[in-house]
Amino acid sequence: MSSQCVLLENARRIEPRLIEIRRAIHMNPELGGMEFKTSRLVAQVLRELGIEVVENIAGTGVLGLLKGAAGVAGSRMRTVAIRADMDALPIQDKKDVPYRSRVPGVMHACGHDGHVAMVLGAAMILAGVRGENKLPGNVKFIFQPAEEGPGGAKPMIEAGVLENPGVDMILGAHIWPEIPVGRVAIKSGAALASTDEIRIVIKGEGGHGAAPHRAVDAIVVAAQVINALQTIVSREVSPTSPVVLTIGTIQGGYRHNVIADEVTMTGTLRTLNPVVRMELPGKIDRLLRGIAGGMGASVEFTHIPGYPPTVNDSRIAELASRSAAKVIGGANVIREIEPSLGGEDFSYFLERVPGAFIMVGAGNPEAGITFPSHHPRFDFDERALATGAAILSQAAFDYLSESSDFLP
Repeated sequence: MSSQCVLLENARRIEPRLIEIRRAIHMNPELGGMEFKTSRLVAQVLRELGIEVVENIAGTGVLGLLKGAAGVAGSRMRTVAIRADMDALPIQDKKDVPYRSRVPGVMHACGHDGHVAMVLGAAMILAGVRGENKLPGNVKFIFQPAEEGPGGAKPMIEAGVLENPGVDMILGAHIWPEIPVGRVAIKSGAALASTDEIRIVIKGEGGHGAAPHRAVDAIVVAAQVINALQTIVSREVSPTSPVVLTIGTIQGGYRHNVIADEVTMTGTLRTLNPVVRMELPGKIDRLLRGIAGGMGASVEFTHIPGYPPTVNDSRIAELASRSAAKVIGGANVIREIEPSLGGEDFSYFLERVPGAFIMVGAGNPEAGITFPSHHPRFDFDERALATGAAILSQAAFDYLSESSDFLP
């Protein structure tokens, strides 16, 4: 398993099957919590490999358990988990390809079809290692629903997917079109942001548009609030701790000549720093009440916690980087990359056990594969499937084989 070429060669041999699986899922996308066909396909492939399967976890989730070879691991057999998300998005597929979505208004615009195929590829490779009696530990394959919302990771954890046997380390991967195919990025520390929601209701006094002095214009108050909120980002948070505060919707007013008595705004609040995340709601609430009170209005503020930041364990990130270098060469492993202010509910797994989230390069400008996630023409270079499967397999095997002195 230490040869740079062996696992990638194994992955290339199964590449046609991985592409077939990916395209079947891509043509039949299912929204979060409704991944019935996808989960049945996953369970079928796992059973064909001789892997123990549990279905209907937290709805449509699937768990596969590949047991290590007896006598290989020594006194204590470790367990690694590899996770994939399965859900699609409510977006109309506008690609002109044979495998375009057949479901109106639903498509895999975030690569989850590729994640499923990659993890099934890792299952195929590691099942082969187990067949040779060389797998020095257990591997769990976790296929979760609803990453895009409301979040399937937490319910699956609550259902016990990290127990019996207990998981010592977890790996996840995400298709990343911004990175060229054949390369990967593995960042130590915070890789993705928290994803909280905010809701603000400004309450003023309505009136005639010709007599603003007799009213409290909720729209004017809202305008002041929107501008002032950015001073929290620029003046109340350290520049070394990135924060995004975006107001995404504004609703208010009834008629062109009537002063609005109420405005509702919603937005997203994101940061990589868990401490900053805890402090932000209080800062926002204080600012809102100051502005609204000073202008004769009142305000209601609601903070709705979303996913926590995705924070890679430094030791597992280093191990995964070394494993990736064995597969694709060190020059193709990016260790220093800017974190993304996007979010992932894989973060809940990382709060429970150490692990790493790997960005698998899948971009190919020459083939026109440049569109970002959640775009109606999103696609990826399918060579990434074999690359991701090989790296996940290598990292799992290396972890199970490493000395306990190195590992958490």
